[in-house]
Amino acid sequence: MKIVKLESFLTNCGLRNYLFVRLTTDTGLAGIGEATLEWQEMAVHTLLHEWAEERILGVCPFDFEQVFGNLIRDQYQGGATVMTVISALEIACWDIVGKACGQPVYRLLGGRAREQLPAYANGWYGGAVTPQDYAGKARAVVARGYRAMKFDPFEQAWKDMDEPQMRAAQDIVQAVREAVGDDVDLMIEVHGRLSVGCAIEMGHRLAHCRPAWYEEPVTPHSLDLLAEVRHALPFPIAAGERLYMLEEFSRLASLRACDIVQPDLAHCGGLWIGKKIAALCQPQDLRLAPHCSIGPVALCAAIHFGWATPQVMVQENFGDFDAPWRDELVCGWNPMRDGRYLLPDAPGLGISLNDAACARHPFVKHAFPSLWDRRWVAEFTKAGAPRRRPARRDRT
Repeated sequence: MKIVKLESFLTNCGLRNYLFVRLTTDTGLAGIGEATLEWQEMAVHTLLHEWAEERILGVCPFDFEQVFGNLIRDQYQGGATVMTVISALEIACWDIVGKACGQPVYRLLGGRAREQLPAYANGWYGGAVTPQDYAGKARAVVARGYRAMKFDPFEQAWKDMDEPQMRAAQDIVQAVREAVGDDVDLMIEVHGRLSVGCAIEMGHRLAHCRPAWYEEPVTPHSLDLLAEVRHALPFPIAAGERLYMLEEFSRLASLRACDIVQPDLAHCGGLWIGKKIAALCQPQDLRLAPHCSIGPVALCAAIHFGWATPQVMVQENFGDFDAPWRDELVCGWNPMRDGRYLLPDAPGLGISLNDAACARHPFVKHAFPSLWDRRWVAEFTKAGAPRRRPARRDRT
């Protein structure tokens, strides 16, 4: 079996554009992946066809170690753009292999490793300004069945926060905690924006709200600083979404610089590398919570990984708070019930691209406001309203 065709699909989904890929073999089997790199899709698209296409055509999709080991070797510089390309192609190959074997991908990654895979909500707080706004939106998330949610209460903070900024963030987190009660996990997102001293002080102020984790409190590329924050606070630290190479995860694990590791499988090399990251973390007793803030193909791959990887504690979900046509972009998609992911049972990833729907929503050139622009929270999810899902029968 050889790969004979690579196709790419740039499509819009509200605030984001998604970049999907499809590989087709000489036997007629096709597999899909996702190469979305938020607000950099055109750069990834160019690299996909300029650099990767000639390297993936003609290879056997079963030869993961050779094909993707060589791609990682040949990319030379590393970084988000090239690793996103590699990840998309790798996931598309898993889709092909699953179809060839007549098995869902999670069974090829080790089989069912858990009884359930819980989700946490992200993207739900778009447009919230006051603590009362956050509280109202948080109650709506719980009403959908979620028992965990993530949010960034820090507005335009950078490195240091003055007393009014700290009180404002504290009031938001306190309001959400009071709104949802003690049985819902709150993940506090920082986006790597604070200094060590400020991150520690802010963490102590939030400790009474019992965060499930404190995500990227300082720059994620300085693991020594991250470890300093971890040792100073009484609750878990999460990080890893902006690490791209296996060597970076090896150092993160050996330093125990965080408690919860968040590889983004669409950016760090794909599912096989993800299993290697899990193996590095296991001897250090580190849990995994894979990051996924992009489209439905990347999320589907992460769900397969989560079902097959016992260290995964929870899987992020933006999907319920994305543009209303998100699920039209793929066929066979409806993975959620009461805040938990359903067990996939179709061969491969279990979904396919809806070419016509992708064409109906063409690429839109736009740039998301930076975290230091007051527009970013208001535009975070555009509509901000949760979407209704049709019913679907799946094994749980």
